[in-house]
Amino acid sequence: MTRKFWTLISVLLVAAMMLAACKTTEPEVVATDVPVVEQVEVTFWHAYGTGSAEETAMAKLLAQAAIDLPNIKINVLQVPFDQIYSKYRTEVAAGGGPDMFIAPNDSLGDDARANLIADITTLAAGKLDGYTPLAVDGMSVGGKLYGIPESLKAVAFWYNTELMPVPPATTAELQAMMEAGTPVSLSYGCYHHYGFFGAFGGKIFDENWKVVADQGGVADAMSFLNDLYQISVANGWPRNDSDGLAPFQEGTVAAITNGNWAMGDYKNALGDKLAVTALPAGPAGPASPLLGVDGYYFNPNSQNLATALEVALYLTNAASQTIMMNDAGHVPGRTDVTITDPLIKGLFDAFTTAIVRPQDAALGLYWSNFCGTDQVFDAGVPAADWVKTATEASNK
Repeated sequence: MTRKFWTLISVLLVAAMMLAACKTTEPEVVATDVPVVEQVEVTFWHAYGTGSAEETAMAKLLAQAAIDLPNIKINVLQVPFDQIYSKYRTEVAAGGGPDMFIAPNDSLGDDARANLIADITTLAAGKLDGYTPLAVDGMSVGGKLYGIPESLKAVAFWYNTELMPVPPATTAELQAMMEAGTPVSLSYGCYHHYGFFGAFGGKIFDENWKVVADQGGVADAMSFLNDLYQISVANGWPRNDSDGLAPFQEGTVAAITNGNWAMGDYKNALGDKLAVTALPAGPAGPASPLLGVDGYYFNPNSQNLATALEVALYLTNAASQTIMMNDAGHVPGRTDVTITDPLIKGLFDAFTTAIVRPQDAALGLYWSNFCGTDQVFDAGVPAADWVKTATEASNK
């Protein structure tokens, strides 16, 4: 029995060793059905300053885009703001340049007419649900779409609630406050005070871009502004946004007119005392400041235009604009973003009566003929005479 038992054990051990040897010599099976994602590269330029809230927020968006858009590789280049337009135009004219970039719509019309940015009307058709009509208009020239809107900018009325618990709702209330000694830093200049023309029923252009400023309203607005200017001079109050920056932040003036690009500085200085509302309405209705729109533009040389558009739509969707709003203080260009910050809400509401910055070449007539306001404010030329002269010069 003992010999048979050990013989059986030996046989089993040999069999086990042979089985193990067979297993170690079997070839390893390698999976061959793992999908490989082929990426399309898109080059993107922005001008957000290093370390700024905007750059940090954009980096967050791009990091998430790398996850949500695995088929796209976004190559990012930061270009100083004072160089981005010239660099872009030079490279595009030479047949190069990025696929896309983000910038204000300050020169949208000129760039569109020079064929430096792509017409995306057809490509973006049916993809703009959720964007405000004003924002879309701000990306358009001559009925054609040239960009995807990201955020809104315009002049508004900022005030210190400790010094001015209730802001003036009308131009008459503003004038009465200033006459009574409430220090206000109005920005007197052809861009900053543009909104008051509409408040007095005036307009610079008709529907055919003829200058019609002498047909009423503009002269009334200039007379009103001159009254306030003289009050400002008599009291030594600041008369432009840069001179008024420190006094407003230090609490020596109660209010200031400026765009939302200054909100970060104001908020850091005043905290919860800072509030914002629309420019005061006039006898003819709400003020109508010029509305600027920041947006994404596309290179006509791009070989990846559809992919670049996909990136822009992602970077301006409701989730992305919420991040830019909360982290960088941008006023969203969409209607489906939930706004909780009272400052952003105040700006968003104030912009509803704004006029989209005209992109017609005729806008140059305004800058060249209606910015010499020192003739009224300092030289004493009657507002009506000054408007008449500027209008005639525009229509020569």
